[in-house]
Parts: sequence; structure tokens; C-alpha cells
Amino acid sequence: MRQRFEQKTTLRTLPIADANLNFKSRDELPPIFKALQFIFTTPELNENVFEILEKRVFPKAKKKVGRKGMDLWHVLVLAVVRHAMGTDWDKLHYMANSDRYTRSIMGVYQTGFSDDNIEFNYQTILDNVSLLDEETLREINGVVVEAGYSIIKKKRKSFV
Repeated sequence: MRQRFEQKTTLRTLPIADANLNFKSRDELPPIFKALQFIFTTPELNENVFEILEKRVFPKAKKKVGRKGMDLWHVLVLAVVRHAMGTDWDKLHYMANSDRYTRSIMGVYQTGFSDDNIEFNYQTILDNVSLLDEETLREINGVVVEAGYSIIKKKRKSFV
């Protein structure tokens, strides 16, 4: 059964909220990862995004079944990375299993040496990430932008 997200907590697992991102880089991914971190740590936004994901990914009659191995959060992170970078499946597979920052935002990065690293198979990534189309990502983007506008409005009111 597919789940929203269940972070396997161990002493070596870095929580998503605590992921350190490299903002000195001029790469396109750090701001995207920060937005994903914001989605994850903002309960109302998190709920709205997962409702969109569940509506698109889960067929109504088959909510209790799904591919084992990837939560909806993993699917969202990898779909956003693939869309933002315009990358191929091989690069996405590499990033899901080897890139520290991608794995931190996915909630599977282990600090130190670990025998229980979560690995994602190529076909699992392909099958799951391809479930999210561009229209779904645009809808999620709209929800995130609205949340950003509400933050700006709150900040402006506090300075008046």
C-alpha cells in the first residue's frame, strides 16, 4: 500500500526539516529543495499537496494497493527534480541513490556508515515518477505559490 510518507527514523537518519542545503551553489536545485522542505514542514500546505497527489496517483477503487518501496513524498521529490532539471531517468536514478541533498529532502539520507541504506531501483523510479504528469505538478506549484503569497502578506501586515 502506498503511503504519504513514513520516515524510517534511526540515529543516523537526518530529518527533512534539518536538511542542510548548499545555498552558495548557483545550481537550480537548492531553491527547489528549500521549497520542498517548506512543503514538508508546513502542515496545511503539506495536507493540500498530498490531497492533490492522492487524487492523481490513487485510482479511487485501488487506494489500498500500490508499488512497494516509494512513498508519495519520494515520488513528488523525484518528479519535481526531474521536471526542474529536464533530466533523464538514469540521472534521476543516480540522484535518488547517491546525491546527498536529494536523499536528505527525500528523508532517506543516512549520516555515517550504514548497512540499511534505502535504495531505489531504476524501474521503481520510472514506474512511480511517471505517474505524476506536468498538469499535476502545475497544480501543486499553484498551491505552493499561494502559500508563499500568504507569507508575504503576513510579513507586510506586521511592518505596518
